[in-house]
Amino acid sequence: MPSARQELPGQLAARAGRALSRLDVLALFPLAALSGLWLDLADLVTLTAFVLPGLLALRAIGQAAPGAQVVPVALMGDAPPSRDRGAVPGRAALLSALGRAAAVPGHDSACILLHLDGWDRLLDRIGSDAAERVAHRCAERLATALRGDDLVARLGDARFGIVLHPARGTLPATREAITTRLRATLAEPIALDGITLRLTACGGQSGLWRDHSDVAAASFAAAEAALTEARRSGPNTQRAYAPGLLQRHAARARLAAGLADALSAGQVEPWFQPQFAAQGGALSGLAALALWPQPDRGPLSLADLSVEDRAQMMQDPGGLHGLANVLLAPALDTLRALDAAGLALPCVSVAAGMTDLRSPAFADRVLQELQRTGLAPARLMLTLPEPVAAPERDAGIEATLDALGRAGVGLEITGGDPGPVRLAALRRLGVGRLRIGGGLTRHIVSDTDRQAEVSALVAMARTLGLPTLAEGVKTQAARDLLAGIGCDHVEGSAPGAAMSRGDMMAWAARRAAAPARPLRPARRPGHGPRPQAGPPIPWRTAPPAALPRAENAP
Repeated sequence: MPSARQELPGQLAARAGRALSRLDVLALFPLAALSGLWLDLADLVTLTAFVLPGLLALRAIGQAAPGAQVVPVALMGDAPPSRDRGAVPGRAALLSALGRAAAVPGHDSACILLHLDGWDRLLDRIGSDAAERVAHRCAERLATALRGDDLVARLGDARFGIVLHPARGTLPATREAITTRLRATLAEPIALDGITLRLTACGGQSGLWRDHSDVAAASFAAAEAALTEARRSGPNTQRAYAPGLLQRHAARARLAAGLADALSAGQVEPWFQPQFAAQGGALSGLAALALWPQPDRGPLSLADLSVEDRAQMMQDPGGLHGLANVLLAPALDTLRALDAAGLALPCVSVAAGMTDLRSPAFADRVLQELQRTGLAPARLMLTLPEPVAAPERDAGIEATLDALGRAGVGLEITGGDPGPVRLAALRRLGVGRLRIGGGLTRHIVSDTDRQAEVSALVAMARTLGLPTLAEGVKTQAARDLLAGIGCDHVEGSAPGAAMSRGDMMAWAARRAAAPARPLRPARRPGHGPRPQAGPPIPWRTAPPAALPRAENAP
């Protein structure tokens, strides 16, 4: 172990380096030179002219010397940096730096987390050794883009954390600008073994949360919540922590944990939500949902969740793991029972999670259930989570969807909730129906911007020959408006609430026996009656008019 005398030069060099990073210290050198000229002290002028460049050169040489950290980091204090992860400090050093920053009165700091997009696919492409070199290169770039007093920490294979040196009045706009600049730094091309890599990164950032007993842990958790929100919004995005985000993430985590526990204990009960033709109100299908016991809320189904919670659980890589397998058999059995009772419906929708779609056995499981029930594959509509439409392609998911599509299984995906659906993805995936997310249908009656977005989605779908279904419809006014815009089908509590299988069978029988009730014409706010442009488009029992698959679509 080095003695205190041996460590003294390094400590002095570190303190001198931190001093030379401050503008107020650097400003003393030209002041000294001007004073020497004014007082006719030639030696002072000469000394000033050579001392500053010499100190800066020594500082640069010391940072690049062999055995120094890959990232030139000066921790705020005398605590030695960790040598984990290729000489880049890890989570402990980051939390320690946050704690020291919080101890500086009247100053603020920031915790910025960055996650490289598509890291798993990069590993498969170039291997772990080359990927580790890429991570080192990214760490070096981040360090170059920051001040010597800032901290860069390697938190995982594809994740980095940054703690800014305390400063007075670090505004949210400043943190946002720094996060944008760091992401742009990572996006610069990387030349590696004759190939050029272009990476993108998601970012989440937060200031110091001084109203918590553990400021460092709370600030880090806030930045993690912001990063999670950014990654769920898609690649190459960033988010700042907003009040309430941690609570929402904790609530979603409890929901996901409750569903996972119910799945493992066999406590998930299938429920069904009817789907209707927007024009005419005919029953046009069912959506299979799950009811499970939630300790803090009682029996809960996906239909009871908010639009945001439902969307996030579908997008989580493991959020609905195994749920499709639980709902698949009851959904197909219910459809067959309705057929036997003379109440045939065209299709039933079943949501599939990302983990289900990545499983090589999922397609075989679906086809076996269809064969067992004797139903045509087109009568099953698998609802895909929005991340499958991301530009970054997943070979495992695409293989599953290709096998299902070739067998004639219907595929549908949500557009506009939480992000825009991509035309290239619709072609690549062979989607046969476009769902309009509940995030757009909520408040659509009073929000003209959402009306315009839904109109654009419906127009795009009609151009591509795809039927549309609006989910989360909670009022009759919203149903009328969606019908007036041209949406083909609606689903939600206003047209029909979710119910158990037995209640569904009895309800469908009563509905079939009741005389048809005429519906009033749908109107758009501020418009007259919608002109009759022809008969409404019915849902077809034949396979949906899926777009042709493009083998090399981007």
